[in-house]
Amino acid sequence: MPVKKAAFFDFDKTLLDCESSKLLIDCMKKNRKHFFSEKGVSAVYIMKLIFLNELYKRHIYSDEKMALLLISFFKGRRLSTYEEIAPHLYRDYVKPHLSPNLMERVQWHRKEGDLLVLISAGLRYILDIVKRELGFDYLLCTDLETGADGILTGKASGMLCINENKKILCEMLAKEEGIDLKSSSAYGNHQSDIPMLGTVGHAFVVEPTGPLLKVAREKGWPVLNFR
Repeated sequence: MPVKKAAFFDFDKTLLDCESSKLLIDCMKKNRKHFFSEKGVSAVYIMKLIFLNELYKRHIYSDEKMALLLISFFKGRRLSTYEEIAPHLYRDYVKPHLSPNLMERVQWHRKEGDLLVLISAGLRYILDIVKRELGFDYLLCTDLETGADGILTGKASGMLCINENKKILCEMLAKEEGIDLKSSSAYGNHQSDIPMLGTVGHAFVVEPTGPLLKVAREKGWPVLNFR
C-alpha cells in the first residue's frame, strides 16, 4: 500500500512573498468607504501597531502577542465586510505576490501525488479563496470569533495557528487522514514554523529569518528563495 504523504505550506512570506496583513492595509487605503463606514480605526491602535511591529521584526515582541494584536483590530466589525471584498483582495493584491519558486514546488508536489496543505496564522476569510484557487486539499488557519450579535469580538475562535499549535494541527490532520509525516514535506520562513518543520521528514526554509536560518544550518534544511 503506497505511503500517504503531504506537503505543508506556510503562507505569509513563504508561499506569499510578503505579509498578507500589509496587503490588507493597502486594500483598506484604497477602499476606505467599504471598510470604515461603520467603524474607523484609532490613532492609538495605529501607533501601537507601528511601534510593536518594529519590536516584532527584531524578534523582541512575541509571535503570539503580535497575532493577537492584529486580530484585535477586528473587534466590533462584521466578518461579512471582509468576506465580500476577499475575491478582490485575492485577485488584485495577493495573487501578484505569490512566489514563483514556491508555486513550482506546489505543482511538483501535486504531480508527486502529495496532499497539499495550506497552514497559516492568517485568517480564513482570505485563505479559503487561496485554498480554492490554488487547489490545496486542506486549510489549517486561524478563525475569528463572532459574538451572539454577529459582530466580531477581536479574539480568535479556537487555537491560534502559530508556533507549537502548527505542529499540533499537522499531527491531528495526519492522524485523521493517515498521513505519514516522516515521508512528508513542509515549508516555512519564520522561527515560529520550527515546531512544524521538525515534525516532517523533509523540511525547507524560504528566505528565513535569522533565528530560523541558524536552526536550518544546524539541521541541514535546504534554503529556498521566492524566485
